[in-house]
Parts: sequence; C-alpha cells; structure tokens
Amino acid sequence: MGRGGALRPGRAALTLVTAVGIAVVAGCGNSGDGADGSSRDAPGTSASSGLPLPPRPLSGAELCVSAVGYWAREMLDGGEPYGDYQSMGLSNRQYDILREVVDAARTAKRDQGTRAARELIDRQVRQACTDGYRDGGPSRGPWQS
Repeated sequence: MGRGGALRPGRAALTLVTAVGIAVVAGCGNSGDGADGSSRDAPGTSASSGLPLPPRPLSGAELCVSAVGYWAREMLDGGEPYGDYQSMGLSNRQYDILREVVDAARTAKRDQGTRAARELIDRQVRQACTDGYRDGGPSRGPWQS
C-alpha cells in the first residue's frame, strides 16, 4: 500500500503493543524504596527518575571568585587580558579586586615563588569577593564604594 494508506491489521496491533509495553516499562521503574523503606537512589540523583540533578546555580560571591581568580592566574602567568574589564566578564569592582590581587601576587611571586603567589591569589580573591557580596550584590553594600 502507498503512502497515507491504512495500516495492515498486524502492523497496527504491533504498534499498539509496543506503545503499551513502553508505558508499562516506564511505570514500573524503581520506586526508590529499599526493603527497609530507605531511598536507594545515589546521592545527587532525582528520587523519581534516577537521573542526575542539575547543578545548583553559583552565588554571586562564587561567580566573582571564579572569574576574578581565573584572570588573576592568567595575568600572573604573563597572559594579557583581552579588551576591557567588561569583555573579561567582570564588573568594575571585580576588576579593582583583580588589579589589587595581581599586584600583590606579582610581588609574592618575585619574593616567595609561584606557589606562594597562587595561594595568595586564592586567599585574597575569596576574601574580597565574599566581603563584596556579604550584603547582596553590586547595588547594595560595599560594592557602592
């Protein structure tokens, strides 16, 4: 039979059986309860589907630490940032933190070595970003300075 024609009885029954089979299998998934009533799902998975949970969004302070820390290490290693602070994905205040931290890290690298400079970057960036976001975001608190 050509396109658009009726299905043969055998093929229609097979399609119906396949659809019912899929529905039954989907409905018989793991309920998440063990024999003792406890959940058997792995940590970080959804109890209903067993699929991994999406990662939680980063806080403003965590985003700050990530972005400023990245650029501080790049600049310490001799990399040149492209464009201005906005093209680097930083706010003006984050760029101020970056400049202060990189200046201190370059001094530490000269006096104490690369490892000490990287540790200083991690410590100072985390502290400055945590302080900057303790009262919220850029529209409140210490970001207005």
